[in-house]
Amino acid sequence: MAIVLSDNNGHLFADERKDRILQLIETRDKISVPELVRQFNVSPATIRNDLRELEQLGLLRRIHGGALSMDVPTVGFEKGNEMKNQKFLNQKHSIAKKAMEFIEDGDVIVLDAGTTSIELARLIHKRSNITVVVNDLDIAECFEGVDGIQVLVIGGIVRKKFHCTVGPFATKILNELIVDKVFLSTNSFSLEKGCTTPDVSQAEIKHTMAKIASKVIVLCDSSKIGANSFVQFVPITEIDVLITDHHIEEHILQKLEESGIEIIVAKGS
Repeated sequence: MAIVLSDNNGHLFADERKDRILQLIETRDKISVPELVRQFNVSPATIRNDLRELEQLGLLRRIHGGALSMDVPTVGFEKGNEMKNQKFLNQKHSIAKKAMEFIEDGDVIVLDAGTTSIELARLIHKRSNITVVVNDLDIAECFEGVDGIQVLVIGGIVRKKFHCTVGPFATKILNELIVDKVFLSTNSFSLEKGCTTPDVSQAEIKHTMAKIASKVIVLCDSSKIGANSFVQFVPITEIDVLITDHHIEEHILQKLEESGIEIIVAKGS
């Protein structure tokens, strides 16, 4: 039977608290200071000191308002599609189902490259007379043999391991189009920087997709919120709707709602 040491007020001793913090981060990848304050009933200053000491030991990485697991990549690293496909599938499916509510018969839409966009593509057969503009080869394949959906595949340089096209040829074609809605994926999202991605060429095409659309809808599971990648492609002021999942922390949700963009929280599927 494990013995948990605490003081007379029921607070865990510092070393025990730090061990618990590491256990939480191992299961969640990311955790916030307010959440840890509630969990351990101590002050924000105490939690920040704990995180600072754990970072100095190389056990986690601090970010604004919280901390990340050391397994979470740095701002310049991007997982390939095979790695992305294995994580947060239930959340991505729930987000895709909510995104479907924004697609109407007769729409012309852009689907950005990404695993959440693939989940959305698999549902679009429920609509008719849709034109879908894509730069993702896997997404284009989803519409093979589907009646009522016209697909325009944007050519360009194929990003190996990501199955999508980028580069000046792709952005040139996009700049000649006008669409009703764009559904953007993102590697990271924060109030300060909006949507960010590790790759410059990917950022350029995402930015162009947003520019040609009347409505910008971002599909972002909660694990990506509160972090930043290398390059911004859409600031928060240019986002009309953000769709995320129900694991989003309450204090972050409140701040997003105060920013003025429409927030849709998808319930578990």
